[in-house]
Amino acid sequence: MKNIIYTISFFICLFSNAQLDRSKIPESGPSPEINLGEPTEYELKNGLKIILVQNDKLPRVFFNLFIDSQPIFEGDNAGISSITSSLLGKGTKNISKDEFLDEIDFMGASLSLSANGAFGSSLSKFFPKLLDMAADGLFNPIFDNEEFTKSKERLIEGIKSDENSVPAAARRVANILAYGKSHPRSEYPTEKTINNIEFNDIEKFFKSNFKPNNSYMVVIGDFEIDATIKQIESLFKKWKKGKVNKSKFLSNPATQTAIHFVDMPNAIQSEISFQNLINIKKKDSDYFSLLITNKILGGGPENRLEQEIRENKGYTYVARSSFGNNKYLDSRFSAFTNTREEVTDSAIVVMLNEIKKIREFDVEIKELEDVKAKYFGNFVLASERPSTIANYAVEIKTESLDKDFYKNYLSNINSVSVDQVKNTANKYFDLENGQIIVAGKGSAIAEKLENIVFDGKKLEVFYYDKYGNAIEKPVFKKEINDDVTVKSIFNKYIDAIGGLDKLNSITSISTTAAVTIPGAPFKPNAIMKEKSPNKTSMEMSVPNMGTLMIQKFNGEDGYTEQMGQKIPYEDDQKKEGKDKKGLFEEVYMETVGSEIISLSPIDGKDVFKIKVKEKSFRFYDADSGLLIMTEETTKAMGNEIKTITKFSDYREVDGVKFAFKREIITGPQTIVIEADQVILNEEIPDEFFN
Repeated sequence: MKNIIYTISFFICLFSNAQLDRSKIPESGPSPEINLGEPTEYELKNGLKIILVQNDKLPRVFFNLFIDSQPIFEGDNAGISSITSSLLGKGTKNISKDEFLDEIDFMGASLSLSANGAFGSSLSKFFPKLLDMAADGLFNPIFDNEEFTKSKERLIEGIKSDENSVPAAARRVANILAYGKSHPRSEYPTEKTINNIEFNDIEKFFKSNFKPNNSYMVVIGDFEIDATIKQIESLFKKWKKGKVNKSKFLSNPATQTAIHFVDMPNAIQSEISFQNLINIKKKDSDYFSLLITNKILGGGPENRLEQEIRENKGYTYVARSSFGNNKYLDSRFSAFTNTREEVTDSAIVVMLNEIKKIREFDVEIKELEDVKAKYFGNFVLASERPSTIANYAVEIKTESLDKDFYKNYLSNINSVSVDQVKNTANKYFDLENGQIIVAGKGSAIAEKLENIVFDGKKLEVFYYDKYGNAIEKPVFKKEINDDVTVKSIFNKYIDAIGGLDKLNSITSISTTAAVTIPGAPFKPNAIMKEKSPNKTSMEMSVPNMGTLMIQKFNGEDGYTEQMGQKIPYEDDQKKEGKDKKGLFEEVYMETVGSEIISLSPIDGKDVFKIKVKEKSFRFYDADSGLLIMTEETTKAMGNEIKTITKFSDYREVDGVKFAFKREIITGPQTIVIEADQVILNEEIPDEFFN
């Protein structure tokens, strides 16, 4: 099974690489000028601003109704905007839900309505009808009680499924540390706040925040200007202006840089980020230099963070940095990655060193020019999309930008100098008053975190629960009774899945399963067969596409056949296959050299972690005895790669329990294998495995 897992992972890499264009960046020429079109502007008496840009390259029209309001603090009703948005576009007082959606489909259009506005697109000939439907959906919505209940249930289900999500906990705590709990940027819905929301609250919330006097309607495409203005005025003139809610929200004051740790016992890797608050607007003189400076540090593939943390150290797959800008609130600069638990402390130091380096040393001219060239390409490509043009038009108005801001965008990018990069990094990447947020398995990394030294100073560590509440340092490991040994844990597992006599009576296992591969446009089926003691076969196929891959091992030798090529097993694969002495590893696995590493909670259950060999671990539920996870680190192309396999959905087949679901996690990729049938003691000739 291990070789099968590696083969599927290898197949994913081939599939992914086939999608990538690794072409070289062309040398940059003169800065192109982006022509967004000259807008026509009009304002209704109720304050709705209309911005229209004609573009007849394609017979399509795009519109965006944008509410320019500061973020709303929902407090005890956190989640109400999400529920409100989910109820819009589900029919109106004039047309049923099914008719509404069928009409959109018939036109081949798109339409999205929310508590924050609306956007959509259609062929030019259908655009007047699309505008009619948008206005009907916004001003005559049906807030249906049954849909309301379903929406609440879906949101609560999402909250529950995120309960033990390490990335979700890391983001939540990072937001709270940056802004404090009583802030729109840090609040999050809970089961309690969702249940606080009553049906009658929805319409009241929508009407109180949906006002024309801080709204913009942008229309771009092939349309008649006068006719469109006339239609918008007819549809939206009855929209009554009202008081725009304004509040002042204060962010948390800056503090000396320290580590803020969230213990997540179920974590299979650590989430790491460095953040500090910044105040930047698009109209500020530093904006373009900050774009480029961030791009160099971590604003895209092949950036400095990724080059050092991934390529040079092999700690992770992705490392990035970003910053925000908002005219109402402070924003953040953030650098972030996720990495193997054993190198968490090292990854933190590398990240901080890269931030320090861009602050202290001049960027090379070639690196600066290469980054500008990448930015040019991304910007020009984005400018081809009507939705992007609409956003640009709105931002010029709402951000008080010069009317030629986007016309001169690339020339401003091109003018960023070496000195500006270093000065900008020192101004906005604040190593002295930042926060390092780490979410991971405390039993594995807490001690290392408490010994991190950066720039000659030992970093202080503070502890939080996954909801951002400060706590005392947790106790990460439980005491293990003297009578518990590796052998006793193996024996408990053997008893849990059927007993030694039953397992020894099994001569073959045949499994059919569905395989989910992230990013693949298909869902392969897999047929896996094992015959005692060590013969294996796997065939993966896709309906209407045929066989994608075959893998065989006959006990002595093996191969993988893929895309017409037969690849013989390497020596280490042969050795691993020959070392297998049965269908159930715990029956024959040697305990000499193995050790119990810890007894600690994972997903609320006490779990034994056993080291079976160097960089290879197995995890057993202390109560049920079942194997719930394995972890193995191997080397590939000079990098260490950790593979986690999670086992769940145990079902009994002829007196033996099997995990019908396996989740194989390698870096950011998760392959899911879900069995639909397991057959025991099928007669399989030895020749089948040749």
